[in-house]
Amino acid sequence: MCSSGKDNVRTQRPPDSFEPLPQIDVRHVLSMTDRTGVFQHALYSLPDLDHGYCIDDNARALIAAMYHTRLSGDGTTPLAKRCYLAFLAHAFNEAAGKFRNFMAYDRRWLEEVGSPDSQGRTIWSLGVTVANALDPDIRDLADDLFTKALPGVEDFRDLRSKAFAVLGIEAYLQKYPAHDSAGTQASGSAVVLRDRYAHEIYSAFSQHGTDDWPWCEDLVTYDNAKLCQAVIEAGQSMGRLEMVEQGLKSLKWLLEVQRAPDGHLSIIGNNGWLPRGGTRAAFDQQPLEAHAMVQACLAAAQVSGTNLWADEARRCFQWFTGGNDLSVPLYDLKTGGCKDGLNPEGANRNQGAESSLAYLLSVMELHRYQGSQA
Repeated sequence: MCSSGKDNVRTQRPPDSFEPLPQIDVRHVLSMTDRTGVFQHALYSLPDLDHGYCIDDNARALIAAMYHTRLSGDGTTPLAKRCYLAFLAHAFNEAAGKFRNFMAYDRRWLEEVGSPDSQGRTIWSLGVTVANALDPDIRDLADDLFTKALPGVEDFRDLRSKAFAVLGIEAYLQKYPAHDSAGTQASGSAVVLRDRYAHEIYSAFSQHGTDDWPWCEDLVTYDNAKLCQAVIEAGQSMGRLEMVEQGLKSLKWLLEVQRAPDGHLSIIGNNGWLPRGGTRAAFDQQPLEAHAMVQACLAAAQVSGTNLWADEARRCFQWFTGGNDLSVPLYDLKTGGCKDGLNPEGANRNQGAESSLAYLLSVMELHRYQGSQA
């Protein structure tokens, strides 16, 4: 698929300390998409057919398509939103009540049920789609899938899977609040599940954390800021100020432990993570983490009403454009993609879907926030 090159999103001018936001460029995600969905991995900037597709990346691509539809000004996007949603629908295993995850290039499913994280991310994307879709067919199919899949995500044990589900439910309830559930059967049970999972994440923070380790686990690993974002957003909706305060406190701590001496974002690497009482791994640094930080900081800005959190989101975004430990841009202006991470030797030159969508979602969310402040 090819991009027309047309982009209706105008550059917003941020505070004087930052460069103007880059234009939204969907070319690489389009080049990674065929009639089935978005490919999972890349060989340099080309799709890697050997690794096929996964629901995580098609869920992320669907969120990007929803955001771009809202940002475009005319309600359109070249991103293949119908294709990504159709992939999610095809992935749903009716017998198991859960989604499959990995699909080979020849369209063979490689498993009957995907990981809890993949279930949670899919619920997240469906909630965002219900909240943002302008096309009633897309919105209603997403609603149907959300309703059918909700019972299958009630058995999560991992905190991150719960956080993804909370964020999806929060988005869903923007369209169908529990007190006005006309047209849907899921709002009431969604509220119950949101409340339970938000409380469990908050309890992990309050029971496990201390003043010098305000975290919910003994190891800080991946998608960390999603845990903060979940309790911030849910706490705000639930009227639980203590949840919001815990999320903001832990997010502030994440920013501090990932702040280099000169102020740039220095992401916790996945080659050892950050153990309690130990040393933070310097590499490998993943774009997924920068996106999680951007989104959580913007959620904090919305809740707190202060642009200081938005400034932190901009600082985290600069990781993609060279504000990182190696002063190497991860975003590729030539392709519109994002490299797969920072290694000690430099940037991983492959531009897979997860990384490219992490960049794309980050810049879209910053445009959305600035538009809301205009």
